[in-house]
Amino acid sequence: MPSNKFIAFALAAVVAAVATLAIAQDVTKTPDPALAALTPEEMVLKRQAIMKEDGGILKGAGALSGADAVAAADHLVTNFSNLTALFPEGSAVGETGALPVIWEKHADFQAIFANAVAKATEMKAAAEAGDADAYAASIKTIGGFCGQCHETFRKKKEQS
Repeated sequence: MPSNKFIAFALAAVVAAVATLAIAQDVTKTPDPALAALTPEEMVLKRQAIMKEDGGILKGAGALSGADAVAAADHLVTNFSNLTALFPEGSAVGETGALPVIWEKHADFQAIFANAVAKATEMKAAAEAGDADAYAASIKTIGGFCGQCHETFRKKKEQS
């Protein structure tokens, strides 16, 4: 008969594997297919609205807990996933702060969104677990991704 330590270890391994699969499923969340049908002008408006919404979510997220914190994090996962589809070549039209470097370094640009999706997924898991410290750390890290993107890929306010 297996020892209690072995059973506990095996159970922990199964729980970790299931949690990893659940997180991986969210991290690879597919952008809304309807976004591909938007005109370049609509894409600009949509991405601006999403980023403004994300900023508001991040500013207020620290005061949330329970289901509200989970919902905020889940919304960020969706928004960051959708942003990956809103910067196709030729979508720097109208009133946009998007710099040409987005398309010159598109893989680097997209990597920021991928990292934000992963961290927002961790933020959601922390909220679900009631881990306030990990939740707060995720908010800070996501804010850093936003700053990194804006520093490199967005026109400075005086350039707009």
